Amino acid sequence: MSSVNNVSTSNLYWEEKSLTDKAAEANKKELDQEDFFSLLSQQLAYQDPFKPVDNAQMVAQMASFTTAEGIADMGKQFENMNSIMSSTQALQASGLVGRNVLVPTDQGHLAANKPMEGVTISGEPMQNLTVRIEDEKGTLVKVIKMDDQPAGNVRYSWDGKNEAGELMPPGNYKVKANARINGKSTDLPTANYAHVESVSLAGGANGVVLNLQGIGSVMLSDALEVSQVAGNLPVAPPKAPTDPDENSGESVEQVAARLKEQLGG
Repeated sequence: MSSVNNVSTSNLYWEEKSLTDKAAEANKKELDQEDFFSLLSQQLAYQDPFKPVDNAQMVAQMASFTTAEGIADMGKQFENMNSIMSSTQALQASGLVGRNVLVPTDQGHLAANKPMEGVTISGEPMQNLTVRIEDEKGTLVKVIKMDDQPAGNVRYSWDGKNEAGELMPPGNYKVKANARINGKSTDLPTANYAHVESVSLAGGANGVVLNLQGIGSVMLSDALEVSQVAGNLPVAPPKAPTDPDENSGESVEQVAARLKEQLGG
């Protein structure tokens, strides 16, 4: 006599969804592809058999959903592309670390043993151009007279000394430029060079941020110019040996002639 084996019926029915899954479905505000085909199936199941759904209308509905889904996928791809481009831009901007960039600001940072440099900007010729350097308290430190200048960007350089010839401490200083343009006293905009300490990726539409010494953070897009080196230090002339025997037995006259040749004399 044949026997019938017990068959588990647990796999014959859909498993009950957890409360978490039900709550997620209840809070879902967007229809996905599964929801669309479920609604389409219900529409076909309950349609009037004497007035079935027009084939062209059904194809148009499916095409509309496919188009909408494609646009959503394209948006995600653009987001990924934007993220990749931002990372690439940040990697390229990291090459600016250690250099100087010109940014439109009236604040300049005086570093130790380096001049503070920047430009004044005017679209008209300037007469009696002066650049005033003030400390953070607004006290006048130095007045740089630059006489008459043509239109455009005019570069200035401050050696860090006040009117008395004393070297000022490193820190932030305010730059003000003024000139007579068409017979009128006019305050001019300025831009100053700043040392790039680091580069950070702000993310999203903010792009790449340059962290500048003493000035703070500015957008990479705000940088007007990048200098080749970070700071223009004066080149010290070669030192003459104190003893002629220190340089292969050269005489004093030979040492003087060699130094004159090295200095372009």
